[in-house]
Amino acid sequence: MTDASADRGGLCAGRVVVVTGAGRGLGRAHALAFAAEGAHVVVNDLGVALDGSPDGSPDGTGAGAGDRVAGPADRVVAEIRALGGSAVAHGGDIATTEGAASLVATALDTFGRLDTLVNNAGFLRDRMLVNLGDDEWDAVIRVHLKGHFLPLKHAAAHWRAESKAGRTPVARVVNTSSGAGLLGSVGQGNYSAAKAGIVGLTLVASAEFARYGVQVNAIAPAARTRMTERTFAETMAAPGDASFDAMAPDNVSPLVVWLGAPASDGVTGRVFETEAGRITVMEGWRPGPTVDKGARWTPAEAGDAARELLARAEAPGAVYGA
Repeated sequence: MTDASADRGGLCAGRVVVVTGAGRGLGRAHALAFAAEGAHVVVNDLGVALDGSPDGSPDGTGAGAGDRVAGPADRVVAEIRALGGSAVAHGGDIATTEGAASLVATALDTFGRLDTLVNNAGFLRDRMLVNLGDDEWDAVIRVHLKGHFLPLKHAAAHWRAESKAGRTPVARVVNTSSGAGLLGSVGQGNYSAAKAGIVGLTLVASAEFARYGVQVNAIAPAARTRMTERTFAETMAAPGDASFDAMAPDNVSPLVVWLGAPASDGVTGRVFETEAGRITVMEGWRPGPTVDKGARWTPAEAGDAARELLARAEAPGAVYGA
């Protein structure tokens, strides 16, 4: 690593960071923020349409296959380099074994190491459940959940090998869940299920990989991107600061950079909700009111007990869109 970014200092100086789905939106903001803190960045993006379908060209311009145009990952790399940073593009499909393996290989072959993985790639195919097709379910589960699992698996295999060789890494993984995965979202059954699965994956990975020097956390961000532009169509200003665009993707990235840096030592298996200038530690499923009869219930008794417990329990958050 001989370029200038390794010598610029910053929270992630000299670290090698992979960001999936980094051609636009949150991923692009993360990539730029990591580079600004001195990291070498592998910018992954397939350059597909909002629903994950081929858009006719690497950057969505509609250019034919014979017309070579810069894809979104290439453009983010150019942005980083123009600012004096260090980056390389990766255009593989990270929801395939080959794509995930080549993603890790790109970091190792280009920069000689891998320190942080940010799983961010995803798309939407929204439908009410009764209208949701098998292909729409499978596609969203594939890109979000499998697209987290495979890069995580291949990165962790590298870090495990490093640890066994006596070179225990200071490794970080930041996964991307959603409020839809924590509370549910009407019309997004496939997306909500995938994002809830990412939370479970995060918890298991944080427990399994701790022995190898790997910390795994997740964020549930809210920002204006291609996936949410209808929800956050208008710029929101924070109270007292008319210049602060509350829904800008850049607001989410500082927490992601910190979670991906050595400074987050000791923080693992956590989920953070982050939006505008707000950060919340999410507290997941844990035992609430309970009763133990010490013997088998009758159905009627079980129902009475359940109602009594629910009367003492905290009400769940509302499903988005309900």
